[in-house]
Parts: sequence; C-alpha cells; structure tokens
Amino acid sequence: MKFHVPDMSCGHCTAAITKSLQAVDENAQVTTDLTTREIAVETALAPGAVIAVLKSAGYGRVPAVTQSPAVRARSTSVAI
Repeated sequence: MKFHVPDMSCGHCTAAITKSLQAVDENAQVTTDLTTREIAVETALAPGAVIAVLKSAGYGRVPAVTQSPAVRARSTSVAI
C-alpha cells in the first residue's frame, strides 16, 4: 500500500518513518520517495494502523492512501 506523506522532506524523515513502522512490524518493507513524498509499505498492518504509526512518528497530517488503478479495481477504497 502507498501513502502520501506531505511532511516527509529529508533523509531523517525517511529513516524515522521506516524505524517507526519496523518497530511495530519488524518484517515491514518500506520504500520512500522524497520527490513525490510517498512511501510504499509491505506490512501485515491495516492501513489505519500504518497511519497511526505515522502520526505517532510526528507526521500529523493524515496521509492519503494511494493505489494503482489495477489494485483499486480489485479492492474497496479506504476512506480516511
């Protein structure tokens, strides 16, 4: 799942996000893109739990869940 994190602006941010998510799910795989300010997360956590972790890490603006059109067609959208 992908999230837009508007307040993510540097390498410290990406490290903090990755560390926070892996503290809750040690098997989480996190890929960050500072240019688009998006993260891709492979985790057992539900989208709401990922958002809660991001908020507790200091990224208080609620990130939007983004999906590719193919995934969106197969799943129910998540209202946040």
